[in-house]
Amino acid sequence: MSLRTQISDDLKTAMKAKEADRVAQLRGITAKIKDLDVAARVKGGDVDDGDIVPMLRSMIKSRTESAAMYRDGGRPELAEKEEAEIATIKSYLPPEMDDAALAAAVDEAIAQSGAASMKEMGKVMAALKARFGADLDMGRANGVVKAKLS
Repeated sequence: MSLRTQISDDLKTAMKAKEADRVAQLRGITAKIKDLDVAARVKGGDVDDGDIVPMLRSMIKSRTESAAMYRDGGRPELAEKEEAEIATIKSYLPPEMDDAALAAAVDEAIAQSGAASMKEMGKVMAALKARFGADLDMGRANGVVKAKLS
């Protein structure tokens, strides 16, 4: 089942169960997916799960930053709302690689690309993206690659 279908089905279920918070969260996700559809239509392409996963990660990043600002501003109730949205969004992401598996994948990509310095970091990141696609959190991988190449 595609992410789009799963989110749509979950939205219908939440509406029937009268879960107002979850409905609002899922509508936010579907709105972002529709934005992707519009942008893809302009370019003449289609949106698949490989496009949706990075969008979901972007949503998590922005909500994490918002929650931190709310906590700093003394608004814990708004921070908790953002954190609830993060939990909902994370439920649609593929499971994250553990640290050991990520380190092994980075080592393999470094060996495959023959990178020896930070100047060649792009080759390693390209190899990781080609192998794992949207399943890999490139932000996490970026830190590991930098640590290994420096």
